[in-house]
Amino acid sequence: MIVDFLKQVYYVAWGDMRFLRHNFWNILVMSVMSPLLYLIAFGFGLRTGETSIGVSYVAFVIPGIAALSSLSSSFSSTSTRMNVQRLYYKSFDEMIMCPLSLSAIVFGKCTLGVVRGLIACGLIYVLGLCLPQAPELVASPLVIVCIVLSCVVFSMLGMAAALLAKSHQSMATFNSLIILPMTFLCGTFFSVSDLNVVFQAILYCLPLTHASECIRAAALPDYLDFPVVSLVVLIAFGVAFFLLDHWLLKTRKV
Repeated sequence: MIVDFLKQVYYVAWGDMRFLRHNFWNILVMSVMSPLLYLIAFGFGLRTGETSIGVSYVAFVIPGIAALSSLSSSFSSTSTRMNVQRLYYKSFDEMIMCPLSLSAIVFGKCTLGVVRGLIACGLIYVLGLCLPQAPELVASPLVIVCIVLSCVVFSMLGMAAALLAKSHQSMATFNSLIILPMTFLCGTFFSVSDLNVVFQAILYCLPLTHASECIRAAALPDYLDFPVVSLVVLIAFGVAFFLLDHWLLKTRKV
């Protein structure tokens, strides 16, 4: 049963993985440029010195940029690819008609986003580990777990957005209203705890806030306690997005 399910996931993901292989260097450059520019602008340009938790700002911001990379790369890869297949090539409808389980389709179509997100996060985090300005950063299995989980969650969010979008303009509107505010407000470049209580309550309703806190705490274990609640909430977001994707496919809202 599990082997058959994994085979179906592989069949769904195969085309996207071939796309990744043929465009690997372009995707690599696109994946690393935005995080690198954020690091230069925010980590070195706008602020220096230590933060309130006793680490350098570069060490503080790199996990946030990794979380941001998991959002931007995973979401955009999944949503853009599916949008083109649905609205331009009309090939997604043909795949729905194949004898594949809906769960396998969800995981298969999210594979490209997860892989690209891992590439972007891995590159920026390895760069951070090599920087003398961020000696507090550590490499641990917990960091990897948190990054992988974030990539899965935001890939499933990208799939939901692509399934709900009626046009390319709809996707652009979703990016402007949801993704762009999360990019700058969810604790990626500053601590959410420094904000007003009302703003904290709003930001903790967004998945990127919990992803940022989990990755940052895992990367700085000597300075921050790991937020188990945020990890549970992030998993809950992933389950919710999976169920939404499954329901959209089941009701053929494609």
